[in-house]
Amino acid sequence: MMNKLMMTAASAALLLMSGVAASADDPAAAMALAQKNACLSCHGVDKKIVGPAYKDVAKKYAGDKTAHDKLVAKVKAGGKGVWGQIPMPPNPQVSVADADKIVTWILSLK
Repeated sequence: MMNKLMMTAASAALLLMSGVAASADDPAAAMALAQKNACLSCHGVDKKIVGPAYKDVAKKYAGDKTAHDKLVAKVKAGGKGVWGQIPMPPNPQVSVADADKIVTWILSLK
C-alpha cells in the first residue's frame, strides 16, 4: 500500500514538473498538489494527523452544495472550531486554482 502511494505521488510530481496541470478528475495530481502545499503534513487521507482525515471531511460535507466554496475559502484563510480546538492556519501561498483542485479531490473521496 505504501509503495503504491509513493509511486502515485511520484507519478503526479513528474506530471506537475512536466507542466501538466492537475484536474478535478486526476486524483494523483490533486494529491501531489496537496503534498506540494504541505496539506498532508497535517491531514491524512484515511487518518487524522493534526487536522481531520480527508475522508472524514468528505463524509461531513457530503450533500452540502456550499461545501466546495466554503472549504476553498478555509484553505486560504484558515479556520477553527469545526474539528476541535486546534485551528487550521491560513495558507495564502496556495493559489485559488490549486485550492479548488485539492478541495474537489477531497470531496470526491469515499
